[in-house]
Amino acid sequence: MEQESTRQLKIDSQLQRDMAEIIRQKGMQFFGGALVSVSGVKISPDLSVAKVYVSVFPSEKAGASMKILEDNVKALRGELGRRVAKQLRIVPEIAFFLDSSLDYVEHIEELLKK
Repeated sequence: MEQESTRQLKIDSQLQRDMAEIIRQKGMQFFGGALVSVSGVKISPDLSVAKVYVSVFPSEKAGASMKILEDNVKALRGELGRRVAKQLRIVPEIAFFLDSSLDYVEHIEELLKK
């Protein structure tokens, strides 16, 4: 596995903060009552693609929330571009991925209760 550079790690955390703020400002109404949070960001070595990992609560609304994110990816990227214009020459393409680690934790807790 390839080690991320210090610059990549800095950009990851900056993009995570900015994307989380953009999504928070949209509000739960935008996502049909679901709470959507950014759990992580990984940028490609050439800084052209950012994989944005989101968790959705309740998880039943994950599919609908992911569709909303995909449908609005251009507007979200545009907003991100305005925020990172001073730090990055090009705004990375954004790809959203569902972070199911919360579901995994819930599943383990359920198993432990049995």
